[in-house]
Amino acid sequence: MELFYFMVFGALGAVVAALELSKNSKDRINTSPAFNSFKNNYLVVYSLMMAGDWLQGPYVYYLYSTYGFGKGEIGQLFIAGFGSSMLFGTIVGSLADKQGRRRACVTYCITYILSCITKHSPQYKILMIGRVLGGIATSLLFSAFESWLVAEHNKRGFEQQWLSLTFSKAIFLGNGLVAILSGLFGNLLVDSLSLGPVAPFDAAACFLAIGMAIILSSWTENFGDPSENKDLLTQFRGAAVAIASDEKIALLGAIQSLFEGSMYTFVFLWTPALSPNDEEIPHGFIFATFMLASMLGSSLASRLMARSSPRVESYMQIVFVISSASLLLPIITNFLVPPSKEKGGSISFAGCLQLLGFCTFEACVGIFWPSIMKMRSQYIPEEARSTIMNFFRIPLNIFVCIVLYNVNAFPITVMFGMCSIFLFVASILQRRLMAISDKPKMENWTAMKERDPEAEPLND
Repeated sequence: MELFYFMVFGALGAVVAALELSKNSKDRINTSPAFNSFKNNYLVVYSLMMAGDWLQGPYVYYLYSTYGFGKGEIGQLFIAGFGSSMLFGTIVGSLADKQGRRRACVTYCITYILSCITKHSPQYKILMIGRVLGGIATSLLFSAFESWLVAEHNKRGFEQQWLSLTFSKAIFLGNGLVAILSGLFGNLLVDSLSLGPVAPFDAAACFLAIGMAIILSSWTENFGDPSENKDLLTQFRGAAVAIASDEKIALLGAIQSLFEGSMYTFVFLWTPALSPNDEEIPHGFIFATFMLASMLGSSLASRLMARSSPRVESYMQIVFVISSASLLLPIITNFLVPPSKEKGGSISFAGCLQLLGFCTFEACVGIFWPSIMKMRSQYIPEEARSTIMNFFRIPLNIFVCIVLYNVNAFPITVMFGMCSIFLFVASILQRRLMAISDKPKMENWTAMKERDPEAEPLND
């Protein structure tokens, strides 16, 4: 492994450590012992859930290839997962709001465990069923747990600002540290212990079972709408009306879809971008580096959200612009750096530049997750939170399915350019969202000014 990879990883690790160790009283939020106990319980469960997810990611494609399936068949399996998430996402979200978020979280565990079990079969139909189950589980992972947390946080009377602490810690652990450890643990099982590519899926099922036991023993149930006579269709229609009637919710959904669509496209494209001539690159180590960059972003988000200024709506405009610029690097290097014609070998100079840009993008991803959670808690109505959040995933999954189906139809630079444009559009929509959210405050200040000419502008 080349020194360059260690230098990037070490530099990111040093910055993350410095940020965490240098936190002062302004960067910390004073909380109660009851909240700390609640927060730590959720973080343990969330980390176990994410471990069950991250352990599978690096080995899905590899496992299918060992069963003898070609690129086209594997692509269809991946499309089945995203399509399942799109088709069933809004349904399971509505059921979570109506039947209970705790029950939905347990359903996630059971569904994903069953998906892991299907990986033992080399039969295509069984694997397809596993992908469908995985798609349903993914919808639950990104809606039910957050919905349960927000409702339970409010039910227990904790301060609203403390939610940002739980969000940032959950992303720092679940999408950062746990992702890195899961990759290393999976590598240990497959390569060092030679247990085969299905071993990480068995380990994932074990972590999910442990998390489910904690949920069953320590979590209480909460619901999206206490009304017993509100059927699924009515709840579904109510969520659609909420999105259509509230521009802030619609903007938030569009922003989330644009960013996550670009992010999932990046997941498919970073490997061919860094090794266009079949260069030998350490995929696992680069994955760990990306996750460390994401940890850096979540650490920055923790600092930003602990302060009253700048607001989330303000700094996220900058984050989207930076992420847009970072995904332009493959296009820029393609024009400025002469491409190498040699097959194999180590990563090229252009690849090194792109790797730095990709790490920047992953840092933006780390900032995005807790920040979007914070904005969702502010703008999405509690009574249909899971349903609305899964509405947002419909355009996301359509976009990813289209990209995956046509991944060989366009040059890689076109794909990155498209993602960069989407991210820039997200920054424009974010600016609009901030303007709308500021309007009531400006109206209140204007009224105050009329009553008291010496009144100062309202601060967040």
